Amino acid sequence: MSHYDTNLDKNQANHVPLTPLTFLKRATEIYPNYEAIVYEDRNYTWSEVYKRAVKFASALSKIGIKKGDTVSFLAFNTPEIFEAHYSVPMTGAVLNTINIRLDANTIAYILNHSDAKVLVVDRQLHIEVKKALKTLDKKITIT
Repeated sequence: MSHYDTNLDKNQANHVPLTPLTFLKRATEIYPNYEAIVYEDRNYTWSEVYKRAVKFASALSKIGIKKGDTVSFLAFNTPEIFEAHYSVPMTGAVLNTINIRLDANTIAYILNHSDAKVLVVDRQLHIEVKKALKTLDKKITIT
């Protein structure tokens, strides 16, 4: 062992675990005005992403989403689904992203199995969602 390896155990001075939420906080504090997302004609800074995620997390909390609940997303790869990776954990809930190429029966199975309380769905995918909801065994909030 080299003397350069001595006294380099992880501690508060040299190691901070990075989770999605601590990453967002750190990016917002250090790079608030840097672009975080560029999507078609829209772009958001890290500060804007943080504010949007907090706003959506607040909306989820207001409809009753709490720690341990499942929030499902059926959406294209857009800024909103990127932000969901921060906003859903902010509530303590679990994010369940569903592949947009799945059929209605599989979507219904995933929603049942995940015990999703909310399904956030892109309008363009409403046909398969309507079919899935007809076979769903429980009530789910759709946004």
